[in-house]
Amino acid sequence: MRQDNQLLVITHLSQLVTLVTGFGSLLIPLIIWITQKEKVYKMDEHGKNIINFQLSLIIYFIICIPLILLLGLGLLGFVVLGIASIVMPIINAIKVSNGETPKYPLSFTFIN
Repeated sequence: MRQDNQLLVITHLSQLVTLVTGFGSLLIPLIIWITQKEKVYKMDEHGKNIINFQLSLIIYFIICIPLILLLGLGLLGFVVLGIASIVMPIINAIKVSNGETPKYPLSFTFIN
């Protein structure tokens, strides 16, 4: 296994591809994780955290849809989730580049 912090940073930042293409924030990190988890040190741990975060975001976005009818709380939820989906990958990419192990808050554990 090799140490490759640069690929770990790229994996975290690959979640931001949605800003350009409109999709892929789950797909691209999933592909990187599946293909590199046996080759890159700590890729398995980081990949699981990213996938759990992305799946959690999807669930939170789905929960916000009916909440739009409840005083527009869903719209506020969409804004908060949108900001979190941009800010958290950037913060965690910086943490990885500094040698820290990042965590994504409020993520469900789907893949352990």
